[in-house]
Amino acid sequence: MSTPYINDAVDKIIKDEELEFPLNLALASCWVSAHFKGENLKVCDAREKSSLADYFILMSSNNKMQAAAIADEICSQMRRLNKECLSKEGMDNSEWILLDFGDIIIHIFQENARDVYDLDSLWIDYPTAPIPAEYYISSNIR
Repeated sequence: MSTPYINDAVDKIIKDEELEFPLNLALASCWVSAHFKGENLKVCDAREKSSLADYFILMSSNNKMQAAAIADEICSQMRRLNKECLSKEGMDNSEWILLDFGDIIIHIFQENARDVYDLDSLWIDYPTAPIPAEYYISSNIR
């Protein structure tokens, strides 16, 4: 996948007038994740329930290298959009990577770690934002 292709797709999502900030950042991150074969993506709307961030994004990867590649590309795209990563945890070969961009917090899990930490159950009462089907390149929707 070429960098111009990724940049164009992310820019299209960011500039989509139907998406408010920071939902556009969350969905751009989902697009990147899906195209790097992230699975079971979920966007939890935390605006009414948490002061930590507006959106929590959960996703799974098949292995640590894939998780690191997803995290690296999301960070690269956010940097390109002048969005600073406030905290990056777990990049050192961990089963859980956390990226904190202030308005959105991204959790990239190995599937077994996602089951162990079970943030899906912790945030079960949070509304979820729909992720458009065209963001996916395969059937990696939860």
